[in-house]
Amino acid sequence: MDPALVALARAAGSVLFTVDHHRGSEENQPGWEHHDPELVDHVTGRMDTLDQFRRKMEQAGLEEWVVAVVGDSSAVSAHWGAPLSLVFIDGGHGREPAWADYLGWAPHVAVGGLLAIHDVFPDPEDGGRPPYELWCRALASGAFTDVMACGSLRVLRRIGPGI
Repeated sequence: MDPALVALARAAGSVLFTVDHHRGSEENQPGWEHHDPELVDHVTGRMDTLDQFRRKMEQAGLEEWVVAVVGDSSAVSAHWGAPLSLVFIDGGHGREPAWADYLGWAPHVAVGGLLAIHDVFPDPEDGGRPPYELWCRALASGAFTDVMACGSLRVLRRIGPGI
């Protein structure tokens, strides 16, 4: 969790919601490059990072400011009811999970709010395509304008309706 984001939320008298199923993405699964067998629940045999997340939030003193919403991103976004000032998409990089995150969460960004997309690589040699495609779609929609780039992170501001 980025301390700067937490500081901004605190200054605004708000909190950060983090939505994660805590089962790891594709590259965290057995046989993949970023698999960590210590994160496998020995009872279920599935990845489970929730206990580590909770421990890190407690150690950092952030439990009051960071609210964990544990569940499938699509299910949560379908039932989310409040406009958001910031949505940060940094989930699965496959086509289906990336588009599900964008289509589910971009409509919740309030006018003037920010949509941040991580791992945007214009050159396909540098990384996967789905986050780049989301960024292109957001710009082409006319609903968002480019605000800044920092490495592979792109930040857009909502200026009108649409996705």
